[in-house]
Amino acid sequence: MTIELSSLLLPALNHLLSQEPWACTQLQTHAGKIACIDLSLLALRLKVTETGLLAHAPDGAQVNVTIRVDAADLPLLLQDRERAMSYVTLEGDAEFAQTISDLSRQLRWDSEQQLSRLFGDIAGKRIADSGQAVLQHLQRNARALQENLADYFLEENPLLVRPARVSEFGQDVSRTRDDAERLLKRIEKLEKALDDDV
Repeated sequence: MTIELSSLLLPALNHLLSQEPWACTQLQTHAGKIACIDLSLLALRLKVTETGLLAHAPDGAQVNVTIRVDAADLPLLLQDRERAMSYVTLEGDAEFAQTISDLSRQLRWDSEQQLSRLFGDIAGKRIADSGQAVLQHLQRNARALQENLADYFLEENPLLVRPARVSEFGQDVSRTRDDAERLLKRIEKLEKALDDDV
């Protein structure tokens, strides 16, 4: 599984890096260092080459930076690139980690440019626009499904409780406790008054 993933991911990353000379220059300062992308279920080790590109790193080599990503957060990473690094934990060489973080925010894959090289400018733009429309449609459907499931579990089959109702319940419990304490104090006063009379 790791070999299959790296055989797909490594050429894509190198293609993206080779289109941006400034990115390769930033990585060249970390030549020889190894980053491990840990997805819980599998880990991918990449070594920075002298040219600023990436290569497979041997399993036994010492890792300089570990990039931990929860597999469940992968869709969030792809959906919101601006906040992508908030779903990631970086451990190890601080300078190398900062370079990786900067590159992840600044590098962009220009799908329209790549498609226009293959199919021409007009077809490339239409394919890219269609792909973007499909992605937005899928995101809208995913949000609608989440909202529908939330409504179902909150209203029709109440396995979940709205925060406002939890807060209201907590206030009711506090009010009942205060009323019970006041009632106990009144009873104590009445008992004391009866004892004094007797």
